[in-house]
Amino acid sequence: MTEPIMILFFAGLIVCCALCLYRIAKGPSAPDRMVAIDILGTVVVGFVALLTVVMDKAYMLDVALVWALVSFVGTLALAKFLSGRGLND
Repeated sequence: MTEPIMILFFAGLIVCCALCLYRIAKGPSAPDRMVAIDILGTVVVGFVALLTVVMDKAYMLDVALVWALVSFVGTLALAKFLSGRGLND
């Protein structure tokens, strides 16, 4: 891909990160913050995917996959905690 397009993609992801961080800091409720954390994890996976294209390193897709799985499990644990149940229920 051409470089101006990649810069535009990175800029878009940085804006998404800023908006997610704002929602995490100022969110009116815990579920809003939880959704922002989940979206932030997805944006990080997007960053890693773009870095894979820029750096031409295939192993970084493995990093993105692991990050997505850890983010998903963390979101499930946080949702269960916020619902008032223990992690072993």
